[in-house]
Amino acid sequence: MHIFYGKASLRDHLKSIKLAHSSIGFVPTMGALHDGHLALIQKSLQENDNTVVSIFVNPTQFNNPEDLEKYPRTLQEDINKLTALNSNIILYAPSVEDIYDGKPVAQPFDFDGLENQMEGKFRPGHFNGVGTIVKRLFEIVEPTNAYFGEKDFQQLQIVKKMVAKNHLKINIIGCPIYREANHLAMSSRNERLSAQEREQASFIYKTLKEVNGKFETQSVTSISEWVQKSFSQNPNFELEYFVIADEATLLPCIRKNKNKKYRAFIAVLVNNIRLIDTISLN
Repeated sequence: MHIFYGKASLRDHLKSIKLAHSSIGFVPTMGALHDGHLALIQKSLQENDNTVVSIFVNPTQFNNPEDLEKYPRTLQEDINKLTALNSNIILYAPSVEDIYDGKPVAQPFDFDGLENQMEGKFRPGHFNGVGTIVKRLFEIVEPTNAYFGEKDFQQLQIVKKMVAKNHLKINIIGCPIYREANHLAMSSRNERLSAQEREQASFIYKTLKEVNGKFETQSVTSISEWVQKSFSQNPNFELEYFVIADEATLLPCIRKNKNKKYRAFIAVLVNNIRLIDTISLN
């Protein structure tokens, strides 16, 4: 496997292997790779001539210093997993200095309001950090196709908006959520949960499935009240937010419109470990 720790050497390598009509698939990650990541990478391998994976814990998208400090960093294990998956993968594992030239500062972005909902409300500046790092990585890798999981659906929509507004010739491909055996959405943060907490966290998806069943016949208000009551009765969780929103605009649904697609979004704290999930309601 080809491993690069600096953008200059990565660019030189990509330039040397790029042919007239060859494609580059790109999967940006923050490491602590799980089967969800590997599924994105496998899809890229199937659909492109070359696949680049980045592993970089981006400081500018963390508004909680403790979360940044405790975010799992398992580079050697990640390298082992990538090598086992396919030895032709190109890995870019840069330092903060290599990405930001010594100045880790997020640029301001306008995502037409997508950034003001849900995650944006509870994590000020988060999507400026996401936009900054994704745009920077796109400039370095120059991919044909880039792959993102739908667990971070708001992020997926924001990346699509950033690509459109900057006229970047990159296809953004959203991929289904990968779940553990108990249906907990796979996340690198799951590694910080105890075995008991990990099992208890199946309650999040169970709640979303029940929301999906209720959406056909009940109002958004009554569903939201039911979710809040369900979590208030469960001392293992702290509900940060639950929102039913328009998939395109991410604006909260007030009254259902049969011509729109909706999703339920949720963020929950388990022992101060933040977990998010989403489910389509159409």
